Amino acid sequence: MRNYWSLLPAVLVAVVLILAYAVPTLINPQWTSSITALFRTAPVPADATEDEVRRAAGILGPQQIRSRKMLAVTLIAGALVLVGINISFNREAVGCYKAARAFGAIDGPDTKDPCVNMIFGTFLGDGRGSSSEKSPQPVQNYQLVKGNKPKYLKWIQNPPKYDNADLLIGTGIACAGDLRIEEHEDKVLVYIDVDTPCPAESNASITAFKLKKPLGDRKLVTVGDKPMTEINPDMDSWFTVLKKLATGG
Repeated sequence: MRNYWSLLPAVLVAVVLILAYAVPTLINPQWTSSITALFRTAPVPADATEDEVRRAAGILGPQQIRSRKMLAVTLIAGALVLVGINISFNREAVGCYKAARAFGAIDGPDTKDPCVNMIFGTFLGDGRGSSSEKSPQPVQNYQLVKGNKPKYLKWIQNPPKYDNADLLIGTGIACAGDLRIEEHEDKVLVYIDVDTPCPAESNASITAFKLKKPLGDRKLVTVGDKPMTEINPDMDSWFTVLKKLATGG
């Protein structure tokens, strides 16, 4: 998976340099002005006016103090945005990765950019249709779309529409078109209509399915009426990401 944390050292260096100037300036702009004046190499002309002498010494006027404080606030805000963008990218990538793995994807070349290559909405097939194989293949996991809608769907290619989904079923791309979902009075049967096991893939194709009636007490089962496992992968909260960043977890 693309490691956005690898950018963090450079981001932190930039942030430290920004804060080293911006924080003292915000507290008292005269401090940083006086320090930079110490490194002034051009001599003050003998006929310099009083204002020119004050500027050469780094003494600021009221308007300059206000301007420096505004600049400091802008720089601090920019530093926070820089860190926030890096954390946001990491949060999205990890969320897509977790969801893809939960639906059976394995680590591979698609892992580098999980939100782009590792997980996406199914392009061909909607789970409807009848069985044509005597020995269909099982599907292990499903996700119910209810309450808080999965945030990772916002970042993947061809995401399912929330209003058109009660179930999310993940398969490899090779078998996505053969996914079948049958509704019965006492159960919902999910299987892949092929006679050989689907190959392990480094991606997951997510098929959204709208039930004809609420799931209720019906069980989700696969081949042989074996119960499926409900999963609930999603993106970490900002608090969780910040905690991991602070603790190295």
